[in-house]
Amino acid sequence: MNKKICVYAIAKNEIKFIDRWYDSVKEADYVCVLDTGSDDGSYEKFQQLGIITKQKKYKNFRFDEARNDSMKLIPDDAEICVCVDIDEFFDPGWAKILKNNWGENTKRARYRYTWNFNADGSEGVVFMSDKIHKNKYFIWTHPVHEILTPIDQNLDYEIIDLPQIQLNHKADINKSRSSYLPLLELSVREHPEDDRNVHYLGREYMYHKQYDKAIETLTRHLSLPTAVWDIERCASLRYIAACFGAKGDKKRQEEYLIRAILEADYVREPYYELAVFYYGNDDFLKSAFTFNEMLKINQRELNYMSSPACWGSSPYDYLSMCYYELKDYKKALNFVNKAIELNKNDERLISNRDYFLKQLYKN
Repeated sequence: MNKKICVYAIAKNEIKFIDRWYDSVKEADYVCVLDTGSDDGSYEKFQQLGIITKQKKYKNFRFDEARNDSMKLIPDDAEICVCVDIDEFFDPGWAKILKNNWGENTKRARYRYTWNFNADGSEGVVFMSDKIHKNKYFIWTHPVHEILTPIDQNLDYEIIDLPQIQLNHKADINKSRSSYLPLLELSVREHPEDDRNVHYLGREYMYHKQYDKAIETLTRHLSLPTAVWDIERCASLRYIAACFGAKGDKKRQEEYLIRAILEADYVREPYYELAVFYYGNDDFLKSAFTFNEMLKINQRELNYMSSPACWGSSPYDYLSMCYYELKDYKKALNFVNKAIELNKNDERLISNRDYFLKQLYKN
């Protein structure tokens, strides 16, 4: 078993990220890039680095087609294929870990993926991703939010989990994602019963402030017989709640947030959003109760819907202010101190602590 690794990617105008990306992926035996029409020197840079590269421009771009075309560059003797976008980069040592753990029956591998980072450099959204696969066994499907799909639908294969492999994502925040909505609409037209893309489309309508369309689409997601993942169903309910909130319907917003908790009561996100809802409506007792219930959840699920806000200083900050409003200054001080432990340089938190101390001694 040769266990040769090929990293492959698609790219357009990524010149600012190429050096960082290449330094992290050159542990592989081969590196391939399909350039989809760069005019910033990216294509020439790939050539200079000795990367296996080709340029192809698309009249009607879709991610699955481009990724499938990029796989045509992979040498036949590569056993393990690793799809890594140019704005991503591995921690060192990943290739050795992958080779040491890849077995005769392995067809896929999952790894730890940090999708974004907070302003202070700490991790934001973290989940296990799965864009490592055996050569010639998979194709990409769906115009956007594309996924690896077995060529043989009856393929029975082993997936290994390698959380010791760390991939990081630091994107260009100025890059447009305007193509996502029409591509998601196309994807749902092509596969109207695909619950995953119906969920994504509803979320995208929410991002575009098309709240009625979002509510309709997310409600349809919840009705699909294949929509059984409780965390994703919980997210659809949370997004519906957010849409009703944006429309000014607080009653329905609260209703859907409670339904979201009932759907997946072991994740923090719906509790957090309901507690913030109560806080914003000056119901500090309900807000404090809901935040305290949330804090009983100690295990963070590694999925793309996990919100870093639920695991940082924010819940303790809110709780300190709830207890201040309830005139329980001792608890207010306790929780603001916990918030400061997680966010040591926040001047507002420090100022709040000093103020709560004064109120405590005054009483």
